[in-house]
Amino acid sequence: MGQPQLLWVVVAKSTGLGGNNKELQVQVSALYSSTIPIAERFFTSSTSLTLKHAAWYPCDTLEPHIVLLTSDNTIRFYSLKVPQTPIKVITLSDTEEETLTIKKGRAYTASLGETAVAFDFGPQVPVPRHVLGQRGSEEVLGYPLYILYENGETFLTYISLLQSAGSLGKLLGPLPMHPAAEDNYGYDACAVLCLPCIPNILVIATESGMLYHCVVLDGEEDDEQSEKSWDPRSDLIPSLYVFECVELELALKLATGDDDDPLESDFTCPIKLHQDPKCPSRYHCTHEAGVHSVGLTWINKLHKFLGSDEEDKDSLQELGAEQKCFVEHILCTKPLPCRQPAPIRGFWIVSDILGPTMICITNTYECITRPLLSTVHPASPPLLCTREDTDPAVSPLRIVAESEHSFEKHIQGILQRSSANPLHLKSADKDAAPPPEECLQLLSRATQVFREEYILKQDLAKEEIQQRVKLLWGQKKKQLEDLNYCREERKSLREMAERLADKYEEAKEKQEDIMNRMKKVLRSFHSQLPVLSDTEKDMKKELQTIHDQLQHLSNAIRQVKMKKEYQQKQMEKGLSPRKPSISLSAYQSKCIQTVLREEGEHIREMVKQINDIRSHVNF
Repeated sequence: MGQPQLLWVVVAKSTGLGGNNKELQVQVSALYSSTIPIAERFFTSSTSLTLKHAAWYPCDTLEPHIVLLTSDNTIRFYSLKVPQTPIKVITLSDTEEETLTIKKGRAYTASLGETAVAFDFGPQVPVPRHVLGQRGSEEVLGYPLYILYENGETFLTYISLLQSAGSLGKLLGPLPMHPAAEDNYGYDACAVLCLPCIPNILVIATESGMLYHCVVLDGEEDDEQSEKSWDPRSDLIPSLYVFECVELELALKLATGDDDDPLESDFTCPIKLHQDPKCPSRYHCTHEAGVHSVGLTWINKLHKFLGSDEEDKDSLQELGAEQKCFVEHILCTKPLPCRQPAPIRGFWIVSDILGPTMICITNTYECITRPLLSTVHPASPPLLCTREDTDPAVSPLRIVAESEHSFEKHIQGILQRSSANPLHLKSADKDAAPPPEECLQLLSRATQVFREEYILKQDLAKEEIQQRVKLLWGQKKKQLEDLNYCREERKSLREMAERLADKYEEAKEKQEDIMNRMKKVLRSFHSQLPVLSDTEKDMKKELQTIHDQLQHLSNAIRQVKMKKEYQQKQMEKGLSPRKPSISLSAYQSKCIQTVLREEGEHIREMVKQINDIRSHVNF
C-alpha cells in the first residue's frame, strides 16, 4: 500500500446533464463523488504509523465496516457511520516491545520480521468451543481472520461484530505448517488469501515470487500438546498442510545470447492477491511487474477425498495423480531489465454479456482489459474430439476415450504448456527506446516459448497421432479379416443349424411312430395276460353292479306294467253303464286323489331311472 498517511473511502454518485443545443447534439455527463476520511485524526497525530493492509468486513447484514492493519501490529475496525473511532481493536503484540525502537524509529519486532503484513477473512463457520471458553453455550458463528507475519508465521482469530467484543478476539498461533521447513517457507511473506471453500485453503505469497497453497485442517493432539494438557490455556489450534509450492516468473527470464540458458533475475517485489468472484478455485496476483492468474484444479478432488471413508484409497490416488495448479502470465509490465517497473494500482473482475473481464490500471493511469474464462483455464488447448456430442447415445469408444489412461489425455499431457507469452505493456516514454540487445533477447525469448511450448509439442503430438493412426490402421485391417472370417463362420453355422433342424424333425417323427408302436405292443401284451389287473378287476365289479341294477329295474318295470294294465281294466269297468255309479264323499275323493298323485309320482321316478339305466348301458 506504499506509505499513505490517510485512507479515503470514495462513494460516487453520478448525475447526467443533457444539453438542448441541436447544433452540437452531444450528451454531457458529470460525475460527482463524495469522500469519507477514515481515522483521519489518528493518522495525522501518529505520523510514524503506516498502513499495511485494508479490507472490507465480509458481513452483509451490518453496515459497511472497513478493517485496517497498521505498522504498530494493531487491527482496527471502523464503521462508515463513525469513521474516526474504531469499534473494535485487536492488538497483536505487547505495547512494551513496540516502545523499544532502534535509531531509525523501527521496532525490534519489525527488524526480526515479527510484524503483521496482511490478513484475510475466511467464510463464516461455527466458532470452536475451546476458543469461546464457555461450556454448554449455544453455537456462535464467526469469521476466521488469518493474520500473516513477515517471517511467514500465520495466526488465527475469530471475529463476529454481532457478538460481544471480547469473546471472539482470542489470538491463536502461530499455526504449525506441515511438512516443516528450516526457513519456515521464507522470511519475506507479503500477502495472504483465503479461498471461499471448506476446509479453508490459504495462499501465502512472498516477495521472491513464491506461492504456498496450504490446506487448513483441525490440529491433532501430539506429545508436546499432551505435556501441556495441564495448562488450561493450551488449545488445539489448526494446522497448515502445504499442498504445493509455485514460483512466479516476476520478470521475464531472457536468454543471454551466447547460449540458451536464461538469465537469472534477482528482481523481487511485494505481491497482492485477489479473489476471483466468478471462479472460486482461481485467484490473481498483481505486482510491480504484471499480473498472474492461478487456477487450482485439485480442489474438487480434495473435497472428494475429505468426504470419503478412511478406507477409500481411490480418492487419495486421484488426488495424488491430479495435476498441479495452472499458472498463467497474463500481463507483463517489465519485459526488459532496463524498463522501470509499472506497478498495477487497480485490479478488478467485472462480468458482462461477453463473460468475466479483468480490468487493470497501471501507475500511468492506463486501463487494460483482458477477457477471462468462467472456469479454470485448461493446461492444454481443447482437442476436436472433446467437443460436446449432441447425440444422447453413448458410444463404447467414447467410454474408452474418457478412461484414465486414454490416448486423448495422453495428447493433452503432451500439449500441456508450462509457460506462455504474456501481454507486454509498452513504455509511456516514446523517446526512451530499449537497447537492441535486450529487444533481441525479448524476441528470442518469445520465439523460444512459441517453439518449445507450441511448435515442438505440436510436432510431438503429431508424431504420436501418426503412430496411433498407423497402429489403428493395422488393427482395422486385422479386424476386417476377423470380420470376414466371422461372416464365413456364421454362414457355415447357419447351414449346419438348418441341417440339424431337419434331422431334428425327422427324429421327432420317428420318435412319435415308435411311441405309438410301443403303446400298441403294451396294449396287446396286457390283453394276453392270464391274470386281471387291478383296473380290470374294478371294471368287472362295476359291470356286475350295473347288471344287478338292470335286473332290479326290469322287475320294477314289469310290476309297473302290471299295475298299469290293472288300472286300465279298472277304468274300463268304471265306464261300463251296467254298473251303478258309486257315490263318494268329499273326504273319500280327496284321499283317492292323494293316493293316485303319489302313485303317479312314483311311476314317473321309476320311468326316469329306467331311462337313465338304458342310456348308461347303451353308452
